Amino acid sequence: MYEPIRTKSVHTMAGTADFPHRSREEELDIQLAGHLAALLAVTDELRELEPSAELDVAAERLTQQVTRLRGGHPPVRAAGGAAGREPLSAGVHQRAHALAGRALVVAASRADTAAAILAAERMDAHAGAAGVTGAAALAGR
Repeated sequence: MYEPIRTKSVHTMAGTADFPHRSREEELDIQLAGHLAALLAVTDELRELEPSAELDVAAERLTQQVTRLRGGHPPVRAAGGAAGREPLSAGVHQRAHALAGRALVVAASRADTAAAILAAERMDAHAGAAGVTGAAALAGR
């Protein structure tokens, strides 16, 4: 009355060799590269609003880290996005500060010293530019 099942179930984990898995380190690399790429995009936006040699150096260092984490694939960069609009640079610095903080957390959990140092430096730079201090950040919450 019943016909036997002839194929393996797609719901079992018996054949894990054909199921794609990534290690924790690979997942953290992907996450860190994403945070740093987002920080690079905001840095490029700031470079258009407030051109400076410091932001140019930061963008180059971010590009190097993202390229390293992505196995040699450089990040895609936008060209000329801020022209025609007038965002408040303090708000852009606050976004950059938050992104650098996220990158710092992931870099620390991954034990990536180079990325953690870069993220911490960018946090400091954007905190100063946005007028965010430790006491001001806590009072704003």
